[in-house]
Amino acid sequence: MKYSKRVSSMQSSPIRKLASFEESAKKGGVKVYHLNIGQPDIKTPKAFFKAINDFDKQVLEYCSSSGLDDLINSMQKYYNTYNIKFSKDELLVTNGGSEALLFALMAICDPDDNVLVPEPFYTNYFGFGQSINVKINPITTKAENGFHLPSKEDIISKINHNTKAIMISNPSNPSGTVYTYNEIKMLSEIALEYNLWIISDEVYREFVYDNQEYTSFGNIPEIYDRVIIIDSISKRYSACGARIGSIASKNKGFIAQVLKLCQGRLCVSTLDQVGAAKLYETPISYFKEVIAEYEKRRNVLYDELMKVDGVVCEKPSGAFYILAKLPIDDAEDFAIWMLEEFSKNNETVMICPAQGFYATEKLGKNEIRLAYILNEKDLITAAKLLKEGLEEYLSSKIKSFNYKNDELTLN
Repeated sequence: MKYSKRVSSMQSSPIRKLASFEESAKKGGVKVYHLNIGQPDIKTPKAFFKAINDFDKQVLEYCSSSGLDDLINSMQKYYNTYNIKFSKDELLVTNGGSEALLFALMAICDPDDNVLVPEPFYTNYFGFGQSINVKINPITTKAENGFHLPSKEDIISKINHNTKAIMISNPSNPSGTVYTYNEIKMLSEIALEYNLWIISDEVYREFVYDNQEYTSFGNIPEIYDRVIIIDSISKRYSACGARIGSIASKNKGFIAQVLKLCQGRLCVSTLDQVGAAKLYETPISYFKEVIAEYEKRRNVLYDELMKVDGVVCEKPSGAFYILAKLPIDDAEDFAIWMLEEFSKNNETVMICPAQGFYATEKLGKNEIRLAYILNEKDLITAAKLLKEGLEEYLSSKIKSFNYKNDELTLN
């Protein structure tokens, strides 16, 4: 039996592709510290579970395709705290941020259209695009300058007649970059000049460190009609399993088109929406504690990583990821080696090779993404294991190289 070209051409998740090596390590009695995936260990606020436990209906019915009124009201109040005003008919509840991203692309792009995306980017952008025959048109950024955007001229040079949008995550997954006000303004100007949409993935909005300022595209009045904000409770409230996301846009025509897609999948889980409505009422003190915790974790991991000669990485200022260039040829080989060959006291670390976060061939081959989502004690252990593992891996490669050269000399 044959499969569609659409699904056959899709890449497997680069974040999850090393799962079999992880399972083998664990079966061998090795404890694996996970720095490869953005699953926080921060406790989900109790209000979520209480709201579900208090839900008292005889029948669990379909709800509106656009979302529960209580949840949409809570979202409106939340955005108001950022001085972003959305009316009820400018918000849609989705099955996580993933569905929001997919629906946004489906609503504005036809097959063979493309969207500009700074690379490295959230790897599922590529998968979502492939599934609907929309191409990712990469804007390459570099570790040496903290993965900030290139010049306006460089970005404009990427635009062609099939370009429909600029898609960006801010703060960035995977780099942790928080884009400056000037960068946001530059992209806004490009969108206006070339009649492009902006899909702004803002799921890490709260996670900004070092007192750095954060600018949402929702705060740029000139582009209100073309901004699509993607959001999610997954990381903000450490509720990844709830699968509640949203699309927000002041372009009511766009919202009306996406609502057709929402109607096609009927509705989002009613119970999860009931819990999510209460999450949006979480006090600001929760975020102060969580941000302080992540900032501390970032410093632990970054400081340990930078003790290794040849590592290139600017300290990230947002989200909870570090993207680092290592003095190696193949990050995937190193990741597998850490799981198969390396352990100290029966412990090792699982990392995520970064090549899958790029659309440009061969880029990211010597880079890794790390998620600092472990508690401080475990993170300190994991960071030291990673440093020792990298040093041992580099040493083994040098020995292997010298051995091969000796063999060639003897022959």
